[in-house]
Amino acid sequence: MEGYNRRGSGAISPAAIEHYRSNSPSGSERRKLSYHPTGEWVPPTSSHAEPAGPFQVSKTKRILQVGVAVVYCLLAAGIVFGYAAIKPVLVEEGVYRDKCTQDELDEGVWVCYEQELRLNLMFTVAAVSTNVAALPIGTLLDRYGPRIASLVGVFFLTLGALFFAFAEDLPFDAYIPAYLFLALGGPFVFISSFQLSNTFPQHSGLILALLTGAFDTSSAVFLMYRVIYQRTNGWFTPKKFFLIYLIVPAFILVVQLFVMPMHSYKTVGELAKTAEEPPNNIIEPETETEPPTSESTTLLNPQTADKHPPSEPAQPPQRNPIYGALHGKTARQQILTPWFLLITLFTVIQMTRINYFVATLRTQYTSLLHSPPLATQINEFFDLALPLGGVVAVPFIGLLLDHTPTPFVLGLLVTVATTIGILGIIPNALWAAYANIVLFVLYRPLYYTAVSDYSAKVFGFATFGQVYGLIICLAGLFNFVQQGLDALTHGVFWGDPVPVNVGLLGTALAVGVLLVGFVGRRSWVGRRERLGEEAEGAREVGMPVVVGQGDGCGSYGTAGRD
Repeated sequence: MEGYNRRGSGAISPAAIEHYRSNSPSGSERRKLSYHPTGEWVPPTSSHAEPAGPFQVSKTKRILQVGVAVVYCLLAAGIVFGYAAIKPVLVEEGVYRDKCTQDELDEGVWVCYEQELRLNLMFTVAAVSTNVAALPIGTLLDRYGPRIASLVGVFFLTLGALFFAFAEDLPFDAYIPAYLFLALGGPFVFISSFQLSNTFPQHSGLILALLTGAFDTSSAVFLMYRVIYQRTNGWFTPKKFFLIYLIVPAFILVVQLFVMPMHSYKTVGELAKTAEEPPNNIIEPETETEPPTSESTTLLNPQTADKHPPSEPAQPPQRNPIYGALHGKTARQQILTPWFLLITLFTVIQMTRINYFVATLRTQYTSLLHSPPLATQINEFFDLALPLGGVVAVPFIGLLLDHTPTPFVLGLLVTVATTIGILGIIPNALWAAYANIVLFVLYRPLYYTAVSDYSAKVFGFATFGQVYGLIICLAGLFNFVQQGLDALTHGVFWGDPVPVNVGLLGTALAVGVLLVGFVGRRSWVGRRERLGEEAEGAREVGMPVVVGQGDGCGSYGTAGRD
């Protein structure tokens, strides 16, 4: 093939043509022409701009941010779920004792029927509000960032502690709003911490597990208080405890202002998308020198990763076939898919089962074991096991989410939840009660972490606040059926919890099977499509052929395309 050089003075050799062909940009390397009137001028960026990615922040500070978040989640994220531990204190303090009839008071019952319903209503309102608030929290988080959302949580925690401290002195029932404000403050600081899983993308599952483990372990705050209350024979009153507890929102306020990021860290996928769009689409001159690499460029560019191994080995989340299934779509588009519908139904049913069990644990086992002392023994074991379960499960949850496919995780959730349901309906079996609690306290942190991990992988962090918030919000609204389940157990089934638990078990199993089947099928399809894309994008390699056989000096070369 012949051609002419730029001056028209001679032919260009085939070797030169091949040289230019091999250097021709392809795919994402092609750049668009710019018709911007200012040419290559780019407005200067502010020196105080928030870093786009986590790798623009030092590793030490990122570790500090994760550690601080775990600490304040441990102290505030889910303290209202320590209800089983603080309920005996409230009963001893005579909260809602005025709801009892004179006959019940004469009998000396530990807690009367109306009093228990009122106390359970306090927890139900708090649990529902915790979940319903996830939607506005998510919207606020997406729009204003984690710092503003956390500061709102600080306000609610402060208000809740003050209401609880002075409940006896206020002219209205302050216990329900007090518990409500504590319940609202927790998810504001907890959900705002999820974006810290991007600080170390290769360990995102472990970080989410740490945060969720802290959320579960935060129930130990009320357990520790109850122990001190009993050891001091009631001297350490709720008023003294909640006034001291005001230190916690003050601590969160300080670290949010001076340590934590103002805006959510971007995911690796978002950074990659940004990296593919150069500012102003300006044509940049090609150079022979290779740009310096960093953690972010290593994660974003696998070719660079081969030449310059990072200090922290990255595990790209794209290994998971469901990763990015709905990334880039609007929240509305994501909500209208089976991905959202099935995980929402699963979350609604499982959260109802979890909160109903926490609120009625002692009552259920009084009926199942036919022994109030044994029920008290089980309740005390549960108070200790609940926070410990979060601590014990954290490392295993991190490994599970980071190194196993999502369908396997969901299948494990359904299997364990079904086993818990079966153990919870076996009467007169103390071993079944203990086994049920052990599995429950290990399952709870896995369940919460798996749902948030599923949401991050499928929906992405661009819409995480709205989509995940809506999932938890709908689950919270459905939790109002707890009052109906409570009335059904006491009014229709004479205090027997088995019929209600069987109904919840069967519904959860049916929805769980549908969820696992759908995600498993889509995971298989996604894996097939990815293999096809990799095969299409594979580099063509020439077959070795023998040349120069005529002269007896054969050598090997490659047969390539002309």
